[in-house]
Amino acid sequence: MWWIGIGHAGTLISAILLLLRQQWRQSINRFAEAMTLFAVACAGLFPLLHLGRPFYFYWLVPYPNIMSLWPQFRSPLVWDVFAISTYFTISLLFWYVGLIPDLATLRDRSGNRVGRVVYGMLAMGWRGSARHWQRYEIAYLLLAGLATPLVVSVHTVVSFDFAVAIVPGWHSTIFPPFFVAGAIYSGFAMVMTLAIPLRAAYHLEDFITARHLENMAKILLVTGLIVTYGYLIETFISWYSGNEYEWYMTMNRLRGPYAPLYWALILCNSLVPQVLWFRRARRNVVLLFVVALVVNVGMWLERFIIVVTSLHRDFLPSSWGMYYPTRWDWATFIGTMGLFATLFLLFIRFLPMISISEMRMILPQAEVKDAEA
Repeated sequence: MWWIGIGHAGTLISAILLLLRQQWRQSINRFAEAMTLFAVACAGLFPLLHLGRPFYFYWLVPYPNIMSLWPQFRSPLVWDVFAISTYFTISLLFWYVGLIPDLATLRDRSGNRVGRVVYGMLAMGWRGSARHWQRYEIAYLLLAGLATPLVVSVHTVVSFDFAVAIVPGWHSTIFPPFFVAGAIYSGFAMVMTLAIPLRAAYHLEDFITARHLENMAKILLVTGLIVTYGYLIETFISWYSGNEYEWYMTMNRLRGPYAPLYWALILCNSLVPQVLWFRRARRNVVLLFVVALVVNVGMWLERFIIVVTSLHRDFLPSSWGMYYPTRWDWATFIGTMGLFATLFLLFIRFLPMISISEMRMILPQAEVKDAEA
């Protein structure tokens, strides 16, 4: 859940802001899209590991077979396969199409034969003609239109995994919008977590400006307020429903053995981001980086609380227990973070982290405005 949520901001920045003609996306969209692909790849590992027999993962795919063995389409696990695979495919195509003009630039400027061959194959014969640009714009906008509803639908499907259950704390109709807002919230926090160190390490202050960071901070504040509203409504509905199991689950979160973690997520997700109301805070790069890290921790705690507090005390007191992550649980989670970091570092090593072609379009406009001024 945490990785899928992180993977939402890339498509949001690239697709939705492209359709809205927001030019400030052009400095951060490339590595945000790459972040999406790598985060979804990390998320896809967990369902495979949890299958028990991961070598039979293809049973979840409805392929023709002589034994007429079909997936159980009422299983949320199958829903995830369709949602995540569709989202990953569209995001990969969207990222790759946007890369084609830059791959041609790398092909032309490569200093060795291997680079020219590899980048040339990936550029697919791009020559920058008017016909190429026309088809590129059509394909890019079409994929943006396809990717936009996926931002909402994918995490909605993930929320259905919980909402279709009768477990207290999961059986809630507020989960779809709540999960989508939380996904965008954690996704933008991760974009800021990556953008600020990259900006400092590679001296990209002229490309990732204070305006870009401030706009991301505003979106972080808005989505944080939506998530906070979701916390309040979830508690209110639990009380208003009159369901004793739901109300016990809520009080267990507030005062039970996992209460310190619950109040920690409230601090991280609801209270700390309130400093972004102040323009001086939104212009403070170090403070923004700290807030982004805090939000990432808080969103991980939120997913932990949602899963664990509803399961460790369910309808039968005889089945109550406590969950403590083992070293293998931590190793699996930390391993996915290592995989994400490795893939991201390889990306910034071999591909442009900022779109070259889109920067070329912006710079002449900026020069004209400076001349007029």
